[in-house]
Amino acid sequence: MSFIQEGPQLAHPLHHDRVLRAWLQQNLDDAARATLLPDLQALADYALLAHARRQNTPRHEPVLTQWDAWGRRVDRIALTPTWDEGAALTTAHGLLWAGHAADARGLQRAAQFARVYLYHVASEFYTCPLAMTDGTATTLKASGAAALMQRALPRFLSRDAATLWLSGQWMTETIGGSDVSRSEVEARQDASGQWRLYGRKWFASAIVGEAALALARPSGAGAGNDALGLFYVETRAADGAWQPGLRIQRLKDKLGTRELPTAETELDGLAATPVGEPKHGVRHIAPMLNITRTWNTICALAAMRRALALAVDYATRREAFGARLIDKPLHRDTLAGLAAEFEAAFALGFGVARLLGEVESGVADADSQAAWRVLTPLAKLWTGKLAVRIASECLEACGGAGYIEDTGLPQLLRDAQVYPIWEGTTNVLALDTLRALGGN
Repeated sequence: MSFIQEGPQLAHPLHHDRVLRAWLQQNLDDAARATLLPDLQALADYALLAHARRQNTPRHEPVLTQWDAWGRRVDRIALTPTWDEGAALTTAHGLLWAGHAADARGLQRAAQFARVYLYHVASEFYTCPLAMTDGTATTLKASGAAALMQRALPRFLSRDAATLWLSGQWMTETIGGSDVSRSEVEARQDASGQWRLYGRKWFASAIVGEAALALARPSGAGAGNDALGLFYVETRAADGAWQPGLRIQRLKDKLGTRELPTAETELDGLAATPVGEPKHGVRHIAPMLNITRTWNTICALAAMRRALALAVDYATRREAFGARLIDKPLHRDTLAGLAAEFEAAFALGFGVARLLGEVESGVADADSQAAWRVLTPLAKLWTGKLAVRIASECLEACGGAGYIEDTGLPQLLRDAQVYPIWEGTTNVLALDTLRALGGN
């Protein structure tokens, strides 16, 4: 074989991202950018390293071992090397604590999500538990539950990998995902007054977290959403073993996000603490959704950017019919159209991130708060759908080579399908937008 096609090369994700750099220039002052830049540089460097590693080493997935050699139930989960690196990167570069830093101008979320944007694709969806941990921290703050905040927030927002805790979000059951009104997991108080959870959670994303927020119906409570309580649980005992009453039944065999350990769990007396009164649980967990939907938006943008970067670079290297693909008017027009849609989505997504910081810092006026409530579900809706289409178009732009697993493009397409689903499907988000427009 005389000809070997050169594959697409990933340019430096910070130095060569004109859109991100322009946004930072327009929205952050010199001092804020100077503080942020070392973290962005390090995360972009890591993204290059992770991309090269992905091209040159076998793919890893988490493995659940339920029993040890002597018949003891252990439910041990082995993670990928990238996930094993996640805690150190998170704490070193402010992927969680930066979003909760005090900022009189409300820019803390913009700075945080610039970091997330550069880390996401390299992270193998380690950003999923980070999103839920961020949402859990925000929910606990909103609840005013002082004892829980004192115990959990220093761990969720730790700047030390040795003390960092991650949190999950346990809402989905076999009977409902978006509709949790018929949830069957039951919360009962034992003789000492300790609440304990009983039942099955069908989707427990990032089960390796040390804590979780779970919806459950207190024993004797009525039907519907308002009767559900929101409960805080810790998953690990002091020795690192699972808490009594928690069993991992299996890891989900998913279309994408396969490095992310998503589990089915059986709860049989797992100790739990109500977040506020043990009722109105859906209302109590609402602050989490605004956070996790923003994470979903930014992560979708990161996936689009990666797919476009590879497709554009490939177009400069591949020749067909006597010229490079990038010099073919139709091909160039296709890529330019995708880039324009991405840039519009970027402006919306990072605009929502900035609004979130301003709302949390108390500097947003009434109009900005109303816009934030409407735009948060809309941004998640649009970017989620767009990420799937851009990933598909970029794969097609590389022709048959793009269909080959080793290029990384098929994984981008499979993974992208989670963005329209997680934290609200399209129709659910449309209804949430209508409620926000109605002031509800």
